[in-house]
Amino acid sequence: MISFGDLPHNLSIRNLLDIAIIALMIYTLLVWFKERASRFVLMGISLLGLLYVAARFFQLYLTTVVLQGFFTILLFVLVVIFQEDLRRLFERIAIWGRIGKKGSEQASHHDIVEIIAHTVSNLARTRIGALIVLQGEEPLDRHIQGGTLLEGIVSQPLLESIFDPHSIGHDGAVIIDDRRVVRFGCHLPLSDKASQLYGVGLRHTAALGLTERSDALCIVVSEETGAISIAKGEKLERMMNPSDFWVAIESFYLKKRPLKGQSRPLSWIRENTKEKVIALLLACVLWVVFGYQRESIRREFIVPVEYTKASPQWVIEEPRITEAKIMLMGPPQAFQLLDESSLKVSLDLSSLKEGRQDFVLAKDMVKAPSTLTVVSIKPVRASIVAYRLMNVSSPVEIVTAGEPPPGLVVEEISASPAAVEYLMPSRYAHGVLTVRTEPINLSALTSTQTLYPKLIFPPEAQFRQNREPFVKVQVSLKKKGRRRD
Repeated sequence: MISFGDLPHNLSIRNLLDIAIIALMIYTLLVWFKERASRFVLMGISLLGLLYVAARFFQLYLTTVVLQGFFTILLFVLVVIFQEDLRRLFERIAIWGRIGKKGSEQASHHDIVEIIAHTVSNLARTRIGALIVLQGEEPLDRHIQGGTLLEGIVSQPLLESIFDPHSIGHDGAVIIDDRRVVRFGCHLPLSDKASQLYGVGLRHTAALGLTERSDALCIVVSEETGAISIAKGEKLERMMNPSDFWVAIESFYLKKRPLKGQSRPLSWIRENTKEKVIALLLACVLWVVFGYQRESIRREFIVPVEYTKASPQWVIEEPRITEAKIMLMGPPQAFQLLDESSLKVSLDLSSLKEGRQDFVLAKDMVKAPSTLTVVSIKPVRASIVAYRLMNVSSPVEIVTAGEPPPGLVVEEISASPAAVEYLMPSRYAHGVLTVRTEPINLSALTSTQTLYPKLIFPPEAQFRQNREPFVKVQVSLKKKGRRRD
């Protein structure tokens, strides 16, 4: 069982950051689904999630296994249930960066609110139907069909001319984005909430249908009664007096673009306090159940040994150890996140000396996550033999095989250059070293030829920039019994 008295001692900066990230994610989901119709489904799933957490906490094996299988199936069902909500959520995340950039372009929307309010009041007084959409931060293109592109500045004469009964697009919706009339004569998706829309017209159904799918605000003027209604956040509300209508539009614009000097640094803290507290508590509970490091386990790994910081002028002779067995200790959660391919023992060879030498494999040579502790390393020592590379020059010995064809004899064989340079460990550099060519088959030659045979170097030889030297061999043949003048 968990000792709650030990919890404060186990909290680290990493754990606090972990809790903060999860709390922020939970808070985002709570606020997002707060006004969604599918929030009741989310509440039911959350209750099952709490039951699963409790089962894990109290180690109820059967309940845990059953709920794990249930959530595996539920994962696919959630994609269908929350398809539209998830799509809107991802769209909202994608435009968060754009929202931040637009914050620097704040300006008063009082004149736009005044134009819209006066226009809607005139339309309501003359019983002219209208449907105006004030676009929020979310894109509306996938929800809107038809319409005519306008891109005009918002004005009362423009809006009244669009909704004039003799106008072609007066039955459609007008899309306003900030100060521009983007499109008119548009068709919006209809709402499925027939019970809430009893006794209203098609414009109201379309207005609520769009607000169910976006963060837009829709203004509806009934051509039968002249009543003004506002659809926002999946709710349709009738405006009983002009002041309420004015406040609703003004609040929408202020939320979308706060005025300079009106943004309060602490306003975010005071908003959605209940959701913040719930998110923080849930994050803490999840950390205690899944993230709290209650016990440590040990595991062994076979890891590669890498030799680093060795100068190119040194050569390390074989055999040398290439693998080591290490034992790591830490919480099970740390092992679950461990990438075994990242484990290795790094041996620093910057202080090499000639000859045989031993290096102690210390724990700090192991490259492992900071959440895991190195308990042991086997072997504890690594013995290597190192020699400095020296430049040597050896004559080229030309090796031949067979005899020239009948009637021909070898007049002269020469190599150019006559000697080649390469690198050898110091222990071999002072001996007698020779470099031979691969055998040249004289029986295959019918005339004087220039050849480039492969050179055979000592096994310990190395080359500068890994470029192996080559020689040109000239084999001169002449007819038997013929002398050169």
